[in-house]
Amino acid sequence: MVGAPLAAEIESYSHWRHTLAERISAYRAWLGREDLNDAQRDLRLQQLIDRLAEDRLHVAFIAEFSRGKSELINAIFLSDLKQRLLPSTAGRTTMCPTELLYDPQRPPRLELLPIETRATNATVSEYKNYPEEWTIVPLEVGSAERVTQAMQEVCRVKTVSREEAIRYGLFNPDDPSHSLGVGEDGQVTIPAWRHAVINYPHPFLEKGLVVYDTPGLNAIGVEPELTLNLLPNAHAVLFVLAADAGVTRSDIEVWRNYIQPRGKARGRLVALNKIDGLWDELKSEAQIEAEIATQVSHCAELLGIDTSQVFPVSAQKGLFAKITGDERLLQRSRLLALERALSEELIASKQAIVRDQTASEIEDLLATTEALLCARKANVDEQLTELRGLQGKNQDVVAHIMERISQDKEAFERGLQQFQALRRVFAQQSIKLFAHIGKDTLKNEVRTVREAMQGSRFSTGIRAAMNGFFAHIDEHLSQAMAQVDEINKMMEAMYAKLNAEHGIQLVAIPPFSMLRYRKELERLEATYNQHFNTVLTLLTTEQHTLTQRFFETLASRVVQVFDNASREAENWLKSIMSPMETQVREHQLQLRRRLESVKRIHKAADTLADRIRELEQVQREVERQLGELQGLRQDIQQCLHGVVPAELPVAA
Repeated sequence: MVGAPLAAEIESYSHWRHTLAERISAYRAWLGREDLNDAQRDLRLQQLIDRLAEDRLHVAFIAEFSRGKSELINAIFLSDLKQRLLPSTAGRTTMCPTELLYDPQRPPRLELLPIETRATNATVSEYKNYPEEWTIVPLEVGSAERVTQAMQEVCRVKTVSREEAIRYGLFNPDDPSHSLGVGEDGQVTIPAWRHAVINYPHPFLEKGLVVYDTPGLNAIGVEPELTLNLLPNAHAVLFVLAADAGVTRSDIEVWRNYIQPRGKARGRLVALNKIDGLWDELKSEAQIEAEIATQVSHCAELLGIDTSQVFPVSAQKGLFAKITGDERLLQRSRLLALERALSEELIASKQAIVRDQTASEIEDLLATTEALLCARKANVDEQLTELRGLQGKNQDVVAHIMERISQDKEAFERGLQQFQALRRVFAQQSIKLFAHIGKDTLKNEVRTVREAMQGSRFSTGIRAAMNGFFAHIDEHLSQAMAQVDEINKMMEAMYAKLNAEHGIQLVAIPPFSMLRYRKELERLEATYNQHFNTVLTLLTTEQHTLTQRFFETLASRVVQVFDNASREAENWLKSIMSPMETQVREHQLQLRRRLESVKRIHKAADTLADRIRELEQVQREVERQLGELQGLRQDIQQCLHGVVPAELPVAA
């Protein structure tokens, strides 16, 4: 059977990531052996290695019910299990957003968040910090039958009063479609769970794949976290339609409001499922193909996309073909074409992101190591030139050289006072930077808006508070960006001064920008404007509850953005000060060694020839280190660009 392209790409990506981490670990170990490491550099390398190990690929599947979404997940990712992991039957199966992943720190199990938690404003992410709030269902992975039984729990529903359903945001008496869930007794059928996490030891999931199975408009509309966080940050989103249902009004609403790519966004694909319903034995293959092509064209037109983004498939036939080894049926299901497109969107874009982030960080670390060795070599070369020039000279000349070095040392030590003053100013500037992007600042802004929302029943008051919130956090980011520019200029001036006065090698200051955080906040504001900044003047209880929940989710996301900005700013500040401190220490040490060397020669405690031989040995050692560093850099660069050195072991 033809190998699934997505499986091969995920395996290849996992191997690439593992190999890159190995090469970085080799560089880290070499630094330790050569006594070239320091605490700050070692911490940054460990963070890089950890980030590669913890890296995950996020794929979201979204559809209205009865589109075959769960079956498509089974067919693409889980067919090797020879069974359905996710329930897939006629009618509505996935009742709540479901994450499919594997965390080896936890046993295989279902984690289910009760629907009653929707009565609070806390987000699902917040609840993940409190395991006691979740219902746990163990998974016996050795028994296919028991796993299947356990998985049915995800589909469980319950009946509640209309008032309770409204409180959870799951029933709108003014929406005719919601009447379908009302029984004769007036009770409303709702999902039993708000969110489900399936922790399952599957090879794809073990390699960092995370799959989101997301119900349609009802779930997305009432769970702002999906709108603000999950969907925008997924590396690929697959929107599933069904050939037997066509493109409905709710399909279009989900696509336009939550999925449709804006600008140059990648990773948004459409699957037109259940094309096997068009396989008619009374029609020729050409007629069937023409009918499928017409449906694809119609879907593309309604969604406003190119036909190349719509992939007709039969998930059910594709899954059956993979399980039974039916090559012909697999080709007819067209599943492999969708997998190829998904792998291109998912793996290629994700690998580019990881490559760019890693390349920038590791090159900075390699450059600082090279700068240190080059400075050391320059000092040794200077000492050798100096001592060789003393051969055949009398003691007066030696004394003169000694006096000159002593003066250089004293001048440098006076310059250290300026360096210490710089460090104090640097610390003050750093405090100012964190004052703009720190948690305390953001907490105050969130508290102000929360109080305004609680005190207002009119959307005009809430809208003013929210607009003020976005304006204030944008101002904080603007001030933070100005602070970053000021620190950059200060450090560049100090590097130039040390270079001009003492020959300390210039090191390129790694770039740092707040642009990505500003873009993310602009996206959050645009989402708010699109979904909640309406012209309504009076909010109903249901609308007010949903708006508050939206704000709590939004605030949680903004806090996360600021946390990321603070963490990256802290790493950046360390990365620009640490190389300067290292070079200053190295220069001071070499001046001390030069002076000591000439003193010993002046006192005849050491012969000139012996000292020259010692320095020549040091020179050879530094040249060896520079050569080995270049080899390590080449290995890392090859790995970054997908060329794996032959001697590396294949990732397990």
